[in-house]
Amino acid sequence: MSRLAVKGGMPVRNVKKNPWPKWPVWDQREEKGLLEVLRSGVWSYNGPREKRFNEAFAKYTGTKYALAIANGTVTLQLALEACGIGYGDEVIVPGLTWQATAAAALDVNAVPVLVDVTEDTWCLDPAKVEEAITPRTKAIIPVHLYGCFADMDAILAIARRHRLRVIEDCAHKHGGEWKGKKAGSIGDIGSFSFQLSKLMTAGEGGALTTSDPALYEKLDALRNCGRRPEPEAARKGEGIYGSEGDFLQSGNYRLTEFQAVLLTEALRRLPRHNKVRDKNAQYLNAQLAQLPGVLPLRRDQRETAEAYYNYSFRYQRERFKGLPVAQFREALSAELGCRVEASYEPLNACALYTPHTKPWRYRLTARHWKEIDPRRFKLPVCRRIRDEESVCFHHTVLMGTRADMDAIVEAIRKIHDHAEDLI
Repeated sequence: MSRLAVKGGMPVRNVKKNPWPKWPVWDQREEKGLLEVLRSGVWSYNGPREKRFNEAFAKYTGTKYALAIANGTVTLQLALEACGIGYGDEVIVPGLTWQATAAAALDVNAVPVLVDVTEDTWCLDPAKVEEAITPRTKAIIPVHLYGCFADMDAILAIARRHRLRVIEDCAHKHGGEWKGKKAGSIGDIGSFSFQLSKLMTAGEGGALTTSDPALYEKLDALRNCGRRPEPEAARKGEGIYGSEGDFLQSGNYRLTEFQAVLLTEALRRLPRHNKVRDKNAQYLNAQLAQLPGVLPLRRDQRETAEAYYNYSFRYQRERFKGLPVAQFREALSAELGCRVEASYEPLNACALYTPHTKPWRYRLTARHWKEIDPRRFKLPVCRRIRDEESVCFHHTVLMGTRADMDAIVEAIRKIHDHAEDLI
């Protein structure tokens, strides 16, 4: 019998005796806060908990303003709307990201332009961004993916040359820093997700950050049914809120007070959690660099604080006797008792990013219909990452012990040494 767990052998890690850390985490502070909100009768609509969270999150990210929003998909949509981006405009997004990054541009009637990524960070390739710019380009959405930052120096330089907006997709990067600046404070607007799997979560939710008062005013109106922020004079009873010109066409994208409680406590824990994850990630990077056939993603020296949504590395099939990466991931999962996954699907062939399934929504003109077809873009690096190289662990794995990290290394070495059993 093979020694490999996927073939009936003994796994490296016994998860019944030693389970991986669970997610999400909570304690009596959340319980107490949720009960207080329940009993208060103030469950939503600019409540005190929401305001408290907005102030705390702005302070943490180093921005002047933060706004809690319904989820991390509409945050991107509202950011584009606040920047005045709509029909006929082009928005550059990476080809390797969750479909919402591109769908947000689609939903404001702009054209998402899919651009390839760098092979060692899986983030936007600045050279490809430059090549993709046309007179219709209005914005770039760099995604800080899994555990890496997009090259913000290069992207901001490109944006300045071409007078483009930069909207940071920080759904994976709560608390990460680039040259001392927090993710979400570097571009014009930062967009965050608080969906269940994220580094901060309220089950669902999102946030927008900016230091531009004009953008903040538009964002606040757009999330609140078009109502512009209440003037200071009106709050003091010295004026009437709601005069002509105070409103925008929009919808309700507000967060509840219950979610604000959970997010306030998640933010309190975030720095400590990030330090644990980073310490383990650095240890893993050093250990994996010594193994044949696995390549840690490049950690840019300009990243002054790291945040990991996933811990990911690159797999080299030829060093594992030709074993396909899908079989490697399956074997590794069996050894460790946790999910080991591929990267996102490239957006030019993604099952969830299919604009042509909704002609009643997106077929504005024959030209627009053709331009939003994701199949027209070539993304060879994204394709190779997905099909041949990507190995991804959820960030809860990085909340484990040093012994847990050693188990990951041992499992990879075990599969390497017995790869012929799977071929």
